[in-house]
Amino acid sequence: MGNNSSRNDGEGSQQQAQPVLHPQSENTLAQNQPRQTSYARNTNNNCCRTTSSSNNNNNDNNNKNAIKEAKKDAIKLPHNFEAIINDSDSPINRSSPEKLLEQLQAGIFLNGRKMKYWVNEDNINCFLVFAKGLLITWGEDLREEGQITVAVLKNVCWLEMHGRFHTTNLTPGVKYEVAYLIKLEDSSTGWQVPVNFRLTLPNGSKQERKENLNRRPREEWIRIPIGEFETSMENQGEIEFSLHECEGGKWRKGLVIKGVAIEPKM
Repeated sequence: MGNNSSRNDGEGSQQQAQPVLHPQSENTLAQNQPRQTSYARNTNNNCCRTTSSSNNNNNDNNNKNAIKEAKKDAIKLPHNFEAIINDSDSPINRSSPEKLLEQLQAGIFLNGRKMKYWVNEDNINCFLVFAKGLLITWGEDLREEGQITVAVLKNVCWLEMHGRFHTTNLTPGVKYEVAYLIKLEDSSTGWQVPVNFRLTLPNGSKQERKENLNRRPREEWIRIPIGEFETSMENQGEIEFSLHECEGGKWRKGLVIKGVAIEPKM
């Protein structure tokens, strides 16, 4: 054992007396080592704690991102909106689903302001066909009111106007109501004879009503429901709505038409 020790120490030919280690001395030296080992272990634990803290932060960020994505996924965009907004008169904000839905809830004009489209709080499609989108027999003056164009009837004895709308863009499974939005001017005359309103559904069935406009207030917009229907595959196609009075022989004037609203029945 002595020769091996000399070679390891690089002493060559000289021999030195080596200390003899008794079992107790070895135990004593061994007992002194754990302090360094313990220090190393504590250092490693601190590193682990630092790494664990970093992992927790990453997990929090991942959770926040996941929640944000889940909210984004939870936004349900309305029925057939892609086809509808192709006719928009203004640019559509597609930067996020939230921005897009906000714009649709505020409403957009379609086809040169002949129609307005919006989504209500229940994510249901709503439409307003303006006077520019209706066919009006005899004479009328078009007049700007805010952002829309209304029609004002001149003196006519033959009153007739009608329009069409395809139900493809309506939300399925919803009961809709169709209503004329009109106003009588203070100077309006000739409305003693009731006016006929009619709604024709895709299956050919008709809903009709008569309305004595002479009993209605002047200079305020009034809503006159003319019919209702529920959207379904069996009831898909064009609806037609009309307002007419051709038999009374009276000349009439002063009727202002905003348009025809197609909205969920309240």
